[in-house]
Parts: sequence; C-alpha cells; structure tokens
Amino acid sequence: MIAFAVSKFINIFLMKIIFTFCFLTIAVHSFAQHDFIVLEKNGSNVRTYSEGIEINVETIYRQWFEGVITAVRHDSVFINGFPFHYKEIATIKRDRNKLNYEVDGTLLMAAGVGVVVLGAVNGWYRGDNAGTWYSGTSYITAGAFIIGGYLLKNARYKYYHLGKKYKLTYLSLDPNKK
Repeated sequence: MIAFAVSKFINIFLMKIIFTFCFLTIAVHSFAQHDFIVLEKNGSNVRTYSEGIEINVETIYRQWFEGVITAVRHDSVFINGFPFHYKEIATIKRDRNKLNYEVDGTLLMAAGVGVVVLGAVNGWYRGDNAGTWYSGTSYITAGAFIIGGYLLKNARYKYYHLGKKYKLTYLSLDPNKK
C-alpha cells in the first residue's frame, strides 16, 4: 500500500515537472506581437492587417501589388519582402470569397440570355409572328437576370479608397517607440 502511494506521488511529481518544462519551452520559443495597420471607416475598425495576411494594394504611384504581408515595422508594410510606407497605399482591394460571385453572375447572365432564346425558339416552333414571341414579362425577366448577373460579377471585389471615408492607422506595439 505504501509502495502504491509513493509510486502515485512520484508520477504526479514527474507530471508537474514535465508540464512546467513544456510550459517554459513554449514561453521561450513564442514570438512577441508585431506591429499592425488598421483600416478605419469614419473612425471605426473595418479590418486589421498584420504579418501573414494576404493583401492587394494600389500605391499613390498607381501601381498594384498583391501578396502576403511579410513584416510590419518602422511605419512600413513589407509585401512579399518589398517595403512600402503605409502612407504610400492609396487603395486596398479585398476579394469577397463567401459567395462565388464570378460563377453566379455568369449563370444569371446565361439564364437571362436563355429566357430570350427560349422565347424565340418557342415562338418559331409555334409558328407565331416574330413580334409576338416575347411578352413584357419575358423582357423584364431577361433584363433582370442579365443586369443582376453583371452587377454580381462586378461586386466580387471591394475597393477601399483611402482619403476622407477610409484611412490607415499604424499601431506600434513596441513600448520603446515614441
């Protein structure tokens, strides 16, 4: 009985030592927080960009750059290792990927064209005059599908033009920086 109690005590003691060792190893190897930039709309946070996030930007020199933010430090954003001062960014383009805008828009436009073609084929098959192939509802339906598909395809990207409405703020987490 005493041997079992001693064995249990040793096992608990060893588990505490192993847990403490693992905790200290993780703490030593963990990295400090990095600086980041915040996209704000009228003073409220829209999106936060830090190291490792994909970004697509247009500079004030009208050049587009797309890539992963490799570092954010000293008021600069490094996109694929290429540095920019955060004030050189004029526009941020964000890809909306919750819906498949491109395919859904194309399908809507194809459905609109299909309504027009179906009306023509049915009118031709029945032998109707060409002026009676379409009704007002088929024009409205086809037009709504085509315009809706076009608008959906163009809504794939969201553009944040920096200026009056949107602005970038650089937040430094370095306590020694003034």
